[in-house]
Amino acid sequence: MTYAVIETGGKQYKVQEGEIIFIEKIEANEGDAISFDTVLAACKEDKFTFGAPVIEGASVSAKVLKNGKDKKIIVFKYKAKKTYRNKTGHRQPYTKVQIESINL
Repeated sequence: MTYAVIETGGKQYKVQEGEIIFIEKIEANEGDAISFDTVLAACKEDKFTFGAPVIEGASVSAKVLKNGKDKKIIVFKYKAKKTYRNKTGHRQPYTKVQIESINL
């Protein structure tokens, strides 16, 4: 089993080859090949490698499948006994990627 821990968009993701993940939106079009160079940790055949802070020369290549937005969440602010009510919505943009290979 080969997997890696990458960092993108201020978040960390544990990824394997062939896996499809949703990450924070990046500037790439559908069908583009991208590479994540911030590999924090990796495991290959029960051999663990940890970076300080990243593993030198390691990368994870992926393909962009889709750019989109999540479902809308409602943000409702309210103050009791006052006439303050504020209702807004938010849709978080994301990028759907498929992990192609882990290069250690």
